[in-house]
Amino acid sequence: MSNLMDLSESNQKLATYSWISMGVFALIAAGVFSVLVVVSRIPGVQEWIPFIDFFHTALVVHVDLLVLVWFMSFSAAIWSAGSTTASDLFDQISLLMALCGALVLILCPFTGVAEPVINNYFPVLQHPLFYSGLLLFSFGIVIKAMLTLAAPSDKPITPLTLGVKLSAAISIAAFLLFVWAYQTIPGTLETHAFFEVLFWGSGHTLQISHTVLVIIAWFILLQGSGYDIAATTSQQKIAITLCALPALVAPVLYFFFSVESAEHRFWFTRLMQIGGLFSLPAGLLLLLAFLRKRKLDVDENTQGPARSALYNSLLLFTAGGIIGFLIEGVNVVIPAHYHGSIVGITLAFMGLTYLMLPQLGYNRPYSKWARRQPWIYGIGQLMHVLGLAWSGGYGVQRKTAGAAQMLDQLPEIIGMRMMGLGGGIAIIGVVIFLVIVLRTIKAGRQD
Repeated sequence: MSNLMDLSESNQKLATYSWISMGVFALIAAGVFSVLVVVSRIPGVQEWIPFIDFFHTALVVHVDLLVLVWFMSFSAAIWSAGSTTASDLFDQISLLMALCGALVLILCPFTGVAEPVINNYFPVLQHPLFYSGLLLFSFGIVIKAMLTLAAPSDKPITPLTLGVKLSAAISIAAFLLFVWAYQTIPGTLETHAFFEVLFWGSGHTLQISHTVLVIIAWFILLQGSGYDIAATTSQQKIAITLCALPALVAPVLYFFFSVESAEHRFWFTRLMQIGGLFSLPAGLLLLLAFLRKRKLDVDENTQGPARSALYNSLLLFTAGGIIGFLIEGVNVVIPAHYHGSIVGITLAFMGLTYLMLPQLGYNRPYSKWARRQPWIYGIGQLMHVLGLAWSGGYGVQRKTAGAAQMLDQLPEIIGMRMMGLGGGIAIIGVVIFLVIVLRTIKAGRQD
């Protein structure tokens, strides 16, 4: 399989490094906001936190930095690594726009912008400055996606270049569906309902792009872990294409159901649940590779970090998918589902970072902690997810903090304490990742 390790052109290296750097920057900022989010929900601790009313504002910025800025920045890094840049100038413009948009999102809470709306997918702070940050970042990503589609393709097309094109196309489609929703939303909707409807379909569609990229990441991590891919190139391309197919349904749902209708919401929820099953063929290919066992010439120093990231990514992504079928009502089972899926993708992207840094001219990340970090982050997030799922089974409501959680049963308290402990461990895992990457970059390029 042609993979991300073949970064031979200087503009590919520069673009890939730039977008990875912005993704790491977003993770640092998201981590700062996540500390307040996690500790404010731990029973017996939230009473000691000053500015507890900052919970919802911190939650908005944390979520947007993670599921929008981090994910889309790393998506752009994969697009850069998997295709020749069509225009260096426009590529730089797209990066600058996205960076400025991300900075606006981060700075908004410290300028007095508040009034958070905790809607699904991309929560917002009700202020034109925050809206401008979201749009500026989105425009930068859309330009990058368009450049990716315009870039010349390999002949023959490889699984990587196919996945890159599909992901970029789906991302553009998600933005167009956002515009469609904005143009057709009734003006009578109250604020929360407005933003819920605005991002519901486009948010679901964007997840399909992330799924395509995580499949590519798994294949590359598989090779980087010392496994032989049992599938042929054609089989890999079929598996990647199947993951992208649910995106074709999204505009059909917009056409047949008005964006504010219950049917629109219901069928996008079903698309999320059923669409995840389209990744099963890719999972089967991975299983076959595992059954064939690893190569004999295994180098733990170079392959250990990729293997740790692969195992934990698969575990969390699978847990998130299974929990998605258990959602009933509006409780913390919902964040348990998407935290599993989000962290599964994040772990894959972290593993790719370890593999890509040497190809960008840097030393290999420090092997011992690079091997341990995915396990620390993965175990912590698994505890976080299971604690939420357990508490959700007892009816603990989502998007609440402090006394508003109304934890009056021992099982609820145990579940939320488990959530808090796991969240704390996961934060340590993120910090270790950031330290490893920043130290590697600080040491400078070796080529």
